[in-house]
Amino acid sequence: MKVDVVDLYQKDLIGKEVLLQGWIRNHRKQKEFGFINFHDGTFFKPVQLIYRNDNENFEKIQKLRIGSAVEIEGVVIVSEGKGQEFEVEIKNFKLKGDCPEDYPIQPKRHSREFMREVAHLRPRTNLYQAAFRVRSVAAMAIHKYFQERRYVYVHTPIITGNDGEGAGEMFKVTTLDIENSKVHDFSKDFFGKKANLTVTGQLHAEAFALAYKRVYTFGPTFRAEKSHTKIHASEFWMIEPEVAFCDLDEIMDIEEDMLKFIVKYILKEAKVEIEFLDKFVEKGLLEKLEKLVTSNSVRIKYKEAINILLTSREKFEIQPKMGDDLATEHEKYLTEKHFKSPVFVYDWPKDIKAFYMRLNEDDTVAAVDLLVPGAGELIGGSQREERIDVLKKRMAEMNIDKEELEWYLRLRNYGGCVHSGYGMGFERFLIYVTGIENIRDVIPFPRTPGNCEF
Repeated sequence: MKVDVVDLYQKDLIGKEVLLQGWIRNHRKQKEFGFINFHDGTFFKPVQLIYRNDNENFEKIQKLRIGSAVEIEGVVIVSEGKGQEFEVEIKNFKLKGDCPEDYPIQPKRHSREFMREVAHLRPRTNLYQAAFRVRSVAAMAIHKYFQERRYVYVHTPIITGNDGEGAGEMFKVTTLDIENSKVHDFSKDFFGKKANLTVTGQLHAEAFALAYKRVYTFGPTFRAEKSHTKIHASEFWMIEPEVAFCDLDEIMDIEEDMLKFIVKYILKEAKVEIEFLDKFVEKGLLEKLEKLVTSNSVRIKYKEAINILLTSREKFEIQPKMGDDLATEHEKYLTEKHFKSPVFVYDWPKDIKAFYMRLNEDDTVAAVDLLVPGAGELIGGSQREERIDVLKKRMAEMNIDKEELEWYLRLRNYGGCVHSGYGMGFERFLIYVTGIENIRDVIPFPRTPGNCEF
């Protein structure tokens, strides 16, 4: 019977004849027998195949090379060796896809820098098998969380004429001859106006939240920011819920509940992968995640956070200053040393936050960042400004084009209400939950400044 490797681990198949299809990870040959490390992608752990010199295909099997795709007929037997409870004794085989001797993924330790150069092959290694399995499980958990709570999944545009963050760091989308012309008339372009790749689905999600009450987006976003850090990419995915009749306190409740749900789901559904990452990537990862699920978050205002930093005896490289953003070292101090728990920092200075955040009476905005131990800022959200006159004033102060966002402004006139939302960078979350510190290693085919390979 045809089975997957995962079936061998989840069912009692000792003594059964099985048909396996997959790839050779390693091949150890000896005169009287041989061992093949076999993997088919259905389970993190491989299965050991064994063959002996009394097999009529012994010499042919010995010629099988690492990386080859094979179909194996064999019997599941109790393993005589250490490290596995069972193995499969090969009776017959078919070579489905040969692999040359210069196959780049040999059974040895490869640097992550090298693996990025062969990104089309790196899912065949343990580290990336674990990383991208966790990515898949986490994506499923996100949908499960929101769907079970009656959120509507909204597919917001990837091509847009709006700058949702007001930062201007957007990729232009055009069919004009930009290589041979210095002057561009965008009225003659494909869309008849300037168009860009989106930096956020938030503004469109707000429109749907005022019809469905609870919505979320989960898709790719783009930033034309020439940043070469370990946590920045030009293309990444965002989770962005928007909730009507919801204030800042309620949205913090949702952030914490969602985060705990996703982490708990990963610990259950990707247990083997997390154990591997805990052992080989970040010591204490499992304990960190388990603690997050059971911990209670602290909620403090921005001013209180700055005062805690200023009165601490910690020697920071960047001195905390009222009115400035928090540096990574400040976030780590608050979460790992002072509170030793996740921390919500809310009511931020308006000058360092986006135009759509609700203005408070003290010139702060109802914005919130969720900081977590081991990662710092993980989620950013706010209560949205529902007062059209205040929103217009804020847009004028920040030189946001009101004409381009007229439709967004009018939402306030057509049954507008208190509403809130947040965004969580999916890859930032994956860095936290896998312990893999570089964003390039949790995206299948990363897009970063100067890099658009594959």
